[in-house]
Amino acid sequence: MAELVFFSGTMDCGKSTLALQLDHNHAARGRRGLIFSRDDRAGTDRLSSRLGLEVLAREVTDATDFWVDVTGDDAPVDYLVCDEAQFYSAGQVEQLARLVDEAEIDVFAFGITADFRTRLFPGSARLIELADRVEVLQVQSLCWCGARATHNARTLDGRMVVEGEQVVVGDVGSGAQVAYEVLCRRHHMRRMTTAVARALAPADRLSFDLPG
Repeated sequence: MAELVFFSGTMDCGKSTLALQLDHNHAARGRRGLIFSRDDRAGTDRLSSRLGLEVLAREVTDATDFWVDVTGDDAPVDYLVCDEAQFYSAGQVEQLARLVDEAEIDVFAFGITADFRTRLFPGSARLIELADRVEVLQVQSLCWCGARATHNARTLDGRMVVEGEQVVVGDVGSGAQVAYEVLCRRHHMRRMTTAVARALAPADRLSFDLPG
């Protein structure tokens, strides 16, 4: 039986890398798949990982109807790889579930669960409600203190912000004015990013020894 599987985790935990590997494994066994993504760091129509791997993908927009796009494709489809699924609408997630149930197409969705305010993305919330399985990725992202990172923080010039639009495309460690950083819960609650912690610590102390 086909499945709807949601692979979730924080930023920087290898979701897109796993999506690419999963597509490779299924394609190597003669299965035909379609790759979808939305707002990828590499631009439109792309699925990319921070390891430098990148493939073409179908760009998801607000107008995308997965049922129409997939069932109307010229050749049979065995599976879908859906990256950045947190940005999909609840209705689009329901379309994916329908493809699993009525067309027997496996759907592998990848995304982060909560935004920089620790609130669930609509797409992720609906995936958690409908998925046959939710898999938390085993590659752990680390906070600057060395603890397991569980929260995504948006930063402006190195300082954490908690207000603004839910979706602003950025990257971890991009060096841009607006960027993202993964933190443990304790330091997310304290709004203590790497830049803030370094400013508070003596210059000769290691990052994992910074005040917590």
